[in-house]
Amino acid sequence: MNESGGELRSILATDCGSTTTKAILIEKRGDEYQLIVRGEAPTTVEAPVEDVTAGVINAITEVEELAGRKLLDNGVIIKPQNGDEGVDVYISTSSAGGGLQMMVAGVVRNMTGESAERAALGAGAIVMDVIASNDKRLPHEKIERIRHLRPDMFLLSGGVDGGTTSHVVELAEIIAAARPQPRLGIAYELPLIYAGNKDARELIRERLEDVMSLEIVDNLRPVLEREDLMATRHKIQEQFLEHVMAHAPGYKKLIDWTDAPIMPTPGAVGEIIQTVSAQQDIQVVGVDIGGATTDVFSVFKNHDAEAVFNRTVSANLGMSYSVSNVLAEAGIDNVLRWVPFDIEVGDLRNRVKNKMIRPTTIPQTLQELVLEQAIAREALRLAFEQHKQLAVELRGVQQQRTISEAFDQTESGQTLVNMLSLDMLVGSGGVLSHAPRRQQSMLMMIDAFQPEGLTHLAVDSIFMMPQLGVLAQVNAEAATQVFERDCLIHLGTCVAPIGVGKEGDACLSIEIHFSDKPTITEEIPFGELQLYPLGLGERASIKLHPSRRFDLGAGHGTVVETEAMGGVVGLVIDTRGRPLEIPTDSTQRVAQLTKWQEALRTYPT
Repeated sequence: MNESGGELRSILATDCGSTTTKAILIEKRGDEYQLIVRGEAPTTVEAPVEDVTAGVINAITEVEELAGRKLLDNGVIIKPQNGDEGVDVYISTSSAGGGLQMMVAGVVRNMTGESAERAALGAGAIVMDVIASNDKRLPHEKIERIRHLRPDMFLLSGGVDGGTTSHVVELAEIIAAARPQPRLGIAYELPLIYAGNKDARELIRERLEDVMSLEIVDNLRPVLEREDLMATRHKIQEQFLEHVMAHAPGYKKLIDWTDAPIMPTPGAVGEIIQTVSAQQDIQVVGVDIGGATTDVFSVFKNHDAEAVFNRTVSANLGMSYSVSNVLAEAGIDNVLRWVPFDIEVGDLRNRVKNKMIRPTTIPQTLQELVLEQAIAREALRLAFEQHKQLAVELRGVQQQRTISEAFDQTESGQTLVNMLSLDMLVGSGGVLSHAPRRQQSMLMMIDAFQPEGLTHLAVDSIFMMPQLGVLAQVNAEAATQVFERDCLIHLGTCVAPIGVGKEGDACLSIEIHFSDKPTITEEIPFGELQLYPLGLGERASIKLHPSRRFDLGAGHGTVVETEAMGGVVGLVIDTRGRPLEIPTDSTQRVAQLTKWQEALRTYPT
């Protein structure tokens, strides 16, 4: 609905990124919402302009010109739509100014500390550090750390409702003693959200009310067996708008223009992933690989069959500013295992350093492209490993223990990430969205995430997931329609049996029944990648019979009959084994990689 209560005919949405502000215009044509045009302009939050709305106006002006209709009148968005002029709704997301940077504090590091971290990450924040009563740091070290990091916001949690209050009060005293100073100017008090034991609220008020801007919400871990993060996530986003964004240049004006609260860009991407998962009842993993960070989003069902959303930020894994960190964290050998030619280690290091110094450059030669995509595989793999460690069933559940036992515990919760039950993998970010060939994007995602069983793969065509995430709050139907129709490029389906063997061993026999082509029946040995034509919008029923050492989710050697969805690449059968192993011998490695890339015709020869 628009402001006047009528039907929503047109939506203008912007995403103010750290370097680029992107604008899209969505209109209802017939019964369907669709993307009409998109425009972009440099973000203007920094000097010399220091007003984010200037970049927004520039991006909207480009949309105006491309759409051939008037949207602005003297630098003001015309609302609601009147004839061919103006739009019904204007919405925006933002990660300009470095996004939302938070510190989190919890009593037990891998229980309430971890729950608080999940709440902050899910709201679109970068978590700078987690302080916990049992993190082995002395009080003065914690105080020093808080003062040094200067976060935008604090989240304090700890204790189940009705439990002990002393530990969480101790944490509050440490924060009060640190008196953290805000990053963006000194004109406001730093927001602190308390989402811990409700019995400690008064004690927390006494210690923090005069030091920080204190907000109190329901306990995010009211009992050990339950996590309730939504109230905290909403409060973080509200405080982000009121405190952090309000102090960034030009945001007060932007806030007045929008018809829905401005959301942090990653929080908005999380919203669209959750919306699609809920509307289609599927389990989804989404990844956004940027220049400085890689975000992973997932919706998996827990042991109670409830859909659980998780997001993690790998703040040191990216393709330009953080590219050296990827090399350091993955190790040179892990990057080189994806490179089908010999290269000197020194040469690789130099190329990586050049990318860091000049982050906006793009590969000029095929060799540079192959190296960049090899590094991307490792960045994605490492970010996904970190995601699996945080996307876990609740820890400390169904085990009676005293607080001292809880402090000593180190055992991990069971990860929620189950690749066999994953229905869809969505990639976005320059290296995936703008790869010269879609086969390259598909192979990068298969190599990095190693999907199991049957998984559908897609990429975000032009990175409009953030705008659609805010739109999902206003009109979920419009967001889902545009996501499906204009945002996603369906790459195809990957079939991958679990198990390992020797090259040439019997692995999988397949039957592919097309609606308009003859049936294909083949035996595929271990160690192969095979591509079958199955176009966009096409479906085929497939019968898969793994050999007795391999499993597609129904058990070793058990036949699976299902339907596969096509895409711009097609149906990929991957019998390279799970976990995927690449030969260490350089001649063998080059031969294998070349064979696999040729199977998908990834690079021009």
